[in-house]
Amino acid sequence: MNIILKQDVELLGSKFDVVTVKDGYARNFLIPQGLAVAATASNMKVNDEVIRQQAHKAVKAKEAAQAIAEKLEGLNLKLGAKAGESGKIFGSVNSIQLADAIQGAGYDIERKQISLADDTIKELGSYEATVKLHKEVIVTVKFEVVAE
Repeated sequence: MNIILKQDVELLGSKFDVVTVKDGYARNFLIPQGLAVAATASNMKVNDEVIRQQAHKAVKAKEAAQAIAEKLEGLNLKLGAKAGESGKIFGSVNSIQLADAIQGAGYDIERKQISLADDTIKELGSYEATVKLHKEVIVTVKFEVVAE
């Protein structure tokens, strides 16, 4: 079944994309949750018009995301954590602490935009995280976890 996404759906597509999914997934989950609509002829015309109107806004948003990405690439963050003598952290460091550190550096980044290779970090050291600023702009941020 072809559907038009009304919101970004992870591992499926972005807003206004036309995707093909199994009938049951569309009828039982995506459409009732308000995440998608059926791709009928009239809905396709409406979708095309909305895409045309938002194309100009999308270019500006992408340019702004690229400007932020250039600044984030040179950013080196240090996150403090309580650790034992062996270098193991009491607890863990996750995307919430990293988002707070990036916001402290003056950038408006939410934790949902950040993905770590490991879900949590449990040792001191240098790590990398990817930040998705825009559908087409993804930047890698380097950070270091140090003992407090």
